[in-house]
Amino acid sequence: MDDTLIMMFGEFGRTPRINPQAGRDHWPQAMSIMLAGGGVPGGLIYGATDRNAAYVTDRSYSPADFACTIYALLGIDPHKYYAAPNGQPTPIVRDGEPIRAVVG
Repeated sequence: MDDTLIMMFGEFGRTPRINPQAGRDHWPQAMSIMLAGGGVPGGLIYGATDRNAAYVTDRSYSPADFACTIYALLGIDPHKYYAAPNGQPTPIVRDGEPIRAVVG
C-alpha cells in the first residue's frame, strides 16, 4: 500500500432527494472521494456537508485541487509545464493546489 494509491470517486455527487423514478440525479454541489495507500494518512476524514449531504459546510475544494493532490501523491509536480505539439507551454493542471492535509 505504500506504493499503490487507491481512489474511489465519481464525476458528481447525487441529489439529496430521491427523484420520481426512485433514483438520484447528478448533484455538483457536494461529493465524496475516498483515497487509500500511496502516502495518504489513514483514518482521515476531511471536509463536511450539511445533514442532508447537499452542500459543503467545511473545506470545499475544486477538481483542480483534487488533481493537484493526486499528482503530488504520485510524486509529480502538479505545477509543471509541458510543451504542447505547437510549442505552447501547457500546465499539467490549471490552477489548484494540493490538499495539504492529504499530501502532508
